[in-house]
This record gives sequence, structure tokens and C-alpha cells, in this order.
Amino acid sequence: MENSPLIELGLPLALAVIMIGMGLSLRPADFRQVAVRPLGLAWGTFLQLVLLPACAFALAHLLKLPPLIAVGLVILAACPGGTTSNLITYLARGDLALSIALTVVASSITIVSLPFLANIALAMFAGADEAVELPMARTVLMLAAITVVPVCIGMLVKARWPGVAAAAERAVGLFGALVLATLIVLIAWQLWDRLPSLLARAGPACVALNLIGIAAGLLATRVPGLPREQALTIAIELGIKNGTLGLLVAMTLLDSPEMAVPSAIYGLLMYGFGIAIIFFGRRQQALKARAGDFVRSR
Repeated sequence: MENSPLIELGLPLALAVIMIGMGLSLRPADFRQVAVRPLGLAWGTFLQLVLLPACAFALAHLLKLPPLIAVGLVILAACPGGTTSNLITYLARGDLALSIALTVVASSITIVSLPFLANIALAMFAGADEAVELPMARTVLMLAAITVVPVCIGMLVKARWPGVAAAAERAVGLFGALVLATLIVLIAWQLWDRLPSLLARAGPACVALNLIGIAAGLLATRVPGLPREQALTIAIELGIKNGTLGLLVAMTLLDSPEMAVPSAIYGLLMYGFGIAIIFFGRRQQALKARAGDFVRSR
């Protein structure tokens, strides 16, 4: 699979299409409320781009992960949320405008922060020298071309042709799920002989990272006193990562299927955690509604 056109060309193009899909769901009006109350956006961005990568470094040390798996875990933690996090936020009755804003802002900052953190992880865990570092300039340009630019294209389509955007949005979402599933199968095929041991080593770390992200979002948001809907949204953004982007960095830019293992495993696990968050969010909203009805009846 190394250096194959399917990975070198197909994966970036597929991710660009997925990001266009995210843009198809965005309007400038979606960000007005967030702009008026920016605390949730600022705090959520900090947790997503600073706290979670720090937790990934700590987990890699504590669990004594193999070097390439450790680097892959940091790459995954440094990725922003994706369109899946926006969907889960909507279904869980979170703050959808905040979710979209967090995804866009984190995706923009990730252009610089992801290669920076990946190079630190390469040096720390893999003893990487200059020859195998993630190329900063190339990575920044590539991430910009397949994240920010496609999102802008999607927003333009929605503004000018809303009917086309509405029809294409669901199809692009299904396409994204298909791409992720295909990549997971390809990684499993290439690493088949070592897959059981890699799963045993990377699986607990991925579960731990997911749980830490969700817990950090729910608990850390109590510090600035954000409302429940925003706390839930930040937890989802921390727990539901753009695994496809992690696969792109590991397989296209670093040409390492082993580094892609955490993103592949996470891509499977996050749907289970996402369903649990949806039930949790809906239950919390139901309890809040009952409490309001009780107060009004007295």
C-alpha cells in the first residue's frame, strides 16, 4: 500500500470531498451566536488542541506504547473534530453552532499545530532525525488545500445553490463513512500478520484517549461555568475526532501504516462512544425538561 496512487492521490481527494460536505452545512449566521459569546469556543479550542495532545503524550509514556503507535496516537489527538461530531452534537441536543465553529476553528489551527506536534512526537518516541520529520511547509499547504479551501467551497455552494447543498450533504456524509471503512480494511490487510498485537497495544490507549476527551469536555467546562449544552458539545468535539485526517498524515505524509493504526481503531470505536453520548445528552435534556415542568407546576 505504500506509495500507491490509492493512498497518495485518492485519500487527499476523498478528504477534500468530505470537507466540502462540512461546508455544505455551514452558513455565516451559524457563527453569530458563538461570536457574541466566545468563551465556549475559546475554551473548547484550548482543550481540543492543547489538553488532548498532552494527554496523548502522557498515555504513550504510561502505557509504554511502541514508538510508531505512540506517534500515531499523538497525531490522532492533534486532529480536530469532523463532520461526525457535528451530527452527534445535533442528535445529542448539544449546541450545534458551537460544534460547527469548534470544528472550523480547530481545523484551521490544525494546519500548523498538527505537523508541529507530530514532529515533537517523532523526535520523542521514534528518535526521528531531520530525514524522517514531517515536512512542515508541505504539510501546512496540503492541510490547507484539503480542509480550509474545500470548506469555503462548500459554504459558497450552500449560499448560492441551497437546494444542491441540501441534496449533496447526506451523500457526502455517506461517502465519508465509506472512505473511513475502506481505509480501515486496507490497513488491516497490510498489517494482518501483526494486527492482533497492534490491536492489543493500541486499543486500550485509543479507548483511554476517547474517555479522557469526553470526561475533560464534561468536567473542565465547569471551570468557566459554561451551560450544559456547551459542555456536552465540547465533550463531543474532544471525543469524536477526524480519524480520516489522522490516516492521511500517517499514510500519505509519513508513509507508515503502523502510525495509522490508532486512527483506524479510533475510527471504529468513536461510533460506539458517539451513540452513548447521544443517549446521555437526550436523557439530560429530558431530566432538565421534567425539572422545569415540576418547578412551573408548583
